Formats: sequence, structure tokens, C-alpha cells
Amino acid sequence: MNELTDISSLGLSEEELFSRVDNDSLAAEKITAPRYSYWHSVFRVFFRKKINIVILALLAIIIAFAYIYPMFSNYDRFAHVLVEGGKHLTPQKALEMHPDDSAIHWILGSGGAGESTFDAIWVGSRISLSLAFVCALINMTIGVIVGAVWGFSKKVDMVMQEVYNIIGNVPYILLISVVVMILSASFWSLVFALTVTGWLAIAYFIRTQVVIIRDREYNLASRCLGTSTLRIAMKNIMPFMVSVIVTLAATEIPSYISYEVFLSYIGLTMSDISLGKLIGTAQPSMFTPGMQLEFWAPVAIASIITVVLYVVGQNLGDASDPRTHM
Repeated sequence: MNELTDISSLGLSEEELFSRVDNDSLAAEKITAPRYSYWHSVFRVFFRKKINIVILALLAIIIAFAYIYPMFSNYDRFAHVLVEGGKHLTPQKALEMHPDDSAIHWILGSGGAGESTFDAIWVGSRISLSLAFVCALINMTIGVIVGAVWGFSKKVDMVMQEVYNIIGNVPYILLISVVVMILSASFWSLVFALTVTGWLAIAYFIRTQVVIIRDREYNLASRCLGTSTLRIAMKNIMPFMVSVIVTLAATEIPSYISYEVFLSYIGLTMSDISLGKLIGTAQPSMFTPGMQLEFWAPVAIASIITVVLYVVGQNLGDASDPRTHM
């Protein structure tokens, strides 16, 4: 009663106190929940684990040393090749023989040509990482597109199954070795050898994943409405496979470094300096007293690079799964 008295004391009419609200069906459909961002959720889940921050920082340091440090080191493999007694030096002897150079250049001693092992490792890391990234980009792009169409189109599936049955049974490392021997070992010939059929296994894996979801109701509806196969594959299927693709890339990138190291180990080394070539060249120094760093230092860096790339990719693939965005 007191509340009604207070309202009437304001001197307002009933029309001024109350107003009619229309029934807006469109406004009723609006959801007041916060806006969802897929990639924001991916990175939120990824950085929730502190170990991912540490590993990502380590990867950033490796990439910085591989791509930025060689620009300032003025590395020349044969700069000290004519220096008498300057080959296969321990760090202490290398610093004594080259007192005018920066100590960081000789932190791991010198190699078989009198070069700084520390500088050679990072120059080789740049080439090996570039090889892995280029091969992964080519193989993943071709493999994902072909695999998506392969898994959705039954006509393409008939043809590609025969192609896969023929080429897929040829040992991959044997095919790479033959191609490199024919073309001579160089950066781009190795890229060609690793990508000429490397995309096929990726395409078959994507095809298998696509087959699982291609006959769902929304895809059947899109097909009935006349949507093209390529558009259905790229718009309806591939967004659900982001986590699968990221996880697959996590295994592909380190594998190319492993292939390059193995080819160098069996003598099919590149003309350019690389981690594989460093390891293959320093193989006799593996157990020689005072020379072990020539072999074990590039082995350690190659191992760290492959493990870090794999772990980052795996954790990012897990974070890309929408089921983890709870």
C-alpha cells in the first residue's frame, strides 16, 4: 500500500508508468551466452599447461639460433682450413689458437676443416629445419586436399586405391634413396624426393578419417541440395579434422629431419651443410678422445629439435580437439 502511495505521489499517469512490450520472435531466439571463439579456446587450453610454455620458449630459442645467429656469425667452413694444427680441436685448444675470435665461436671446438663446430651446428640446423618445413608444407597441403576428395568421392576412391596399392608398397626410404642418387644430393632434390610420393600416405590417412563422417545427415543433405564434392569436403568435413591434421603434422615435420640424417649417414648427403651432413662427417670422431663433441653435439641438437617439434605439435593437436574446450 505504501509503495502504491509513493508511485502516485510522483504525479505520473498510468501510461507513463507502464508500456506495452511487443512479442519479437527474432529477439527471443538470441542467446546471451558469451561468444565462442575456436582458436581462442585452442590457445587457452594449450597455454593452460605450463610445460607447453617452456617447450614453446625452447622452440623459439632454437629457431632464433638457427635463422638469426648465422646472419651475424659470418660462418665460413673453410676459413681456417689452411691453419696448421687447427683441425679437430677441443674447446680449450680452439680458444688458445684463435684468441682474437669471439669465445662463443669455439665453445664446442673445431671440426675436420678447422671450422667452428658451434657455428656449423646452427647453420646446419637452419638447412635441416627449412627442409622439414618445406616438405611438411607441400606434403600436408597436397595430402589433405587429395585425401578429403578421395574419401568423399567414390569414383576418385576407385582410382586412388589402385595408385596407393602400387606406390604404397614400395619402401619409402628406398624410393627416396634412388631419387636422390639419380638427381644428385642437393636441397631441392631432397625436397623433391621426400614429396614426390610423401603426400600419398597422408592422403590415405585423411581419406580414412573422411570416410568415417562423410555419410552423416548434414553431408547427405548438402549433396541433395547440389553442393559440389569439393565444397562439402572443405566446408563440412575438414573443420572437424583440425586436431587430426595438427597431430599428423606433428609427426611429419620431425620425420623429415630423421630422413635427412639417415640419408647422410649412408652417404647420400646434401652438398649444403646440414645436421645430417655434420653427423655423417663426424662419425669417425664418435669415440675418439677429445673429438667426441664433433659428433655428439649435432646429434644432441637434432634430437632436441625433433623432440620439441613433436611435443609442441602433439600438445597443440590435443588442444585443437573441441572436446577439450570445457
